Amino acid sequence: MFNNKNILITGGTGSFGNLYVKTLLERYQPRRIIVYSRDELKQYEMQQVFNHSSMRYFIGDVRDRDRLNQAMNGVDYVIHAAAMKHVPAAEYNPTECIKTNINGAENVIAAAISNNVEKVIALSTDKAANPINLYGATKLASDKLFVAANNMTGGHNTYFSVVRYGNVLGSRGSVVPFFQQLIDNNATEIPITHEKMTRFWITLQQGVDFVLKNFERMSGGETFVPKIPSMRVTDLAKAMAPNLPIKIIGIRPGEKLHEIMCPSDDFYHTLEFEDHFVITPTISFTRRTNDFSVNVIGEKGKKVAESFEYNSKSNPDFLTIEQLSAFNKMAGL
Repeated sequence: MFNNKNILITGGTGSFGNLYVKTLLERYQPRRIIVYSRDELKQYEMQQVFNHSSMRYFIGDVRDRDRLNQAMNGVDYVIHAAAMKHVPAAEYNPTECIKTNINGAENVIAAAISNNVEKVIALSTDKAANPINLYGATKLASDKLFVAANNMTGGHNTYFSVVRYGNVLGSRGSVVPFFQQLIDNNATEIPITHEKMTRFWITLQQGVDFVLKNFERMSGGETFVPKIPSMRVTDLAKAMAPNLPIKIIGIRPGEKLHEIMCPSDDFYHTLEFEDHFVITPTISFTRRTNDFSVNVIGEKGKKVAESFEYNSKSNPDFLTIEQLSAFNKMAGL
């Protein structure tokens, strides 16, 4: 579906954007891929790797609606990956987080509608479910904005959906590169914030593939959640550094012990499909179906049990230490 199409990725110089571009170029023949970000150095570095004739690089910030409006001219699909993601940084710089994650979302929506973009998928996070930190709260607000945007399009045929998944193995600033740096620097111990901490776990390629697939599935208004395994952070440390002791250093500002992707309060809005869940909108749409039990490509979902919660602690699928080692190798780490 991406052949001869124009695709724009906000925050496109990040880990996700780099692999998304690579995957698009390997599997499809897009007309244009527009990388939209504010970091000129990362764009320069990306240009050395991806210099295909379809590539375009736009310097711009999602806080700048005029620049977004200009960048989306003629665009068919948008992936909104730009965000301020670092939890402690967001706690200490709340206004900056709000400007990027909430005001930026509003700007992406407005520019997409103005330019008759066909489909928009916004990347969310498990931290947006029952948030306890500002990053999660801003991403929940962003998710709500993108869902509600389906009622704001007027005569335009623009559709908005959300993809929510857990910690991405090997992404910039994540725990695996941090642990690996410590190991490479001959650390004598591995710091962990809490011995019982669990997280959902997904490779970057799995995240990219899930987003690609949901462009086919979406009718607008869904929050897509993949079925993925959980892991114990202590097991990850043992998988990466079996001979190093673990030091418990305490939970950081805004950090959760376990993560949730489908809250129990949303069980009556949640449908289970073969390899994913869909959280349906809490609002009704006036110009499209409100039945999400069968998606665009014919996959059928069913209602989850009462008080169902998709939680990294109670997830039936947990990675062993051996599986975590294999996961790291599969991701090229």
